[in-house]
Amino acid sequence: MYQEEIKIPKERIAILIGKKGKTKKEIEDKTQTKITVSSKEGDVSIKGEDSLNIYKAAHIIKSIGRGFNPDIATNLLNKDFCLEIINIKDFSGKSKKDLLRLKSRIIGTKGKARRIIEHSTDCEISIYGKTVCIIGEVEKAILAREAIEKLLAGSPHSNVYKWLDKTKHQKTHEEIT
Repeated sequence: MYQEEIKIPKERIAILIGKKGKTKKEIEDKTQTKITVSSKEGDVSIKGEDSLNIYKAAHIIKSIGRGFNPDIATNLLNKDFCLEIINIKDFSGKSKKDLLRLKSRIIGTKGKARRIIEHSTDCEISIYGKTVCIIGEVEKAILAREAIEKLLAGSPHSNVYKWLDKTKHQKTHEEIT
């Protein structure tokens, strides 16, 4: 019997549990695990016979805790998908003003920057608290991570978009040849 403990924000617990426990039950069924949620603290305990299934369940729960819709989070059951987590504080330091500015850079005007990165990489992006999370196929998620890190490091949006287009074009060209 394996076990893992993780903590998610209290305001995300209802989403993890779902209506009448439906979401939690679905995750348990798909991963063959037993999930116990402490609503008071946001502590989640995952138990199961297979450590890989516990790992998958933990990543699904973490991604729900980081702002993803459970339908998107369950994509992590696919072996080709991964969860990338970027801590914005690694770029902003302790300044709340810088943290807010960097979150705004990733989102862009009316969500444009985020949409372009999601569209260019076929990934889903969630900006929540002090983190940016990405769910997608491994190679594409790494590409999205690089694009976001370039924005966080101060690269102009247009340069990042051009880089994404060029990289996407190269990948497509490599697949053809």
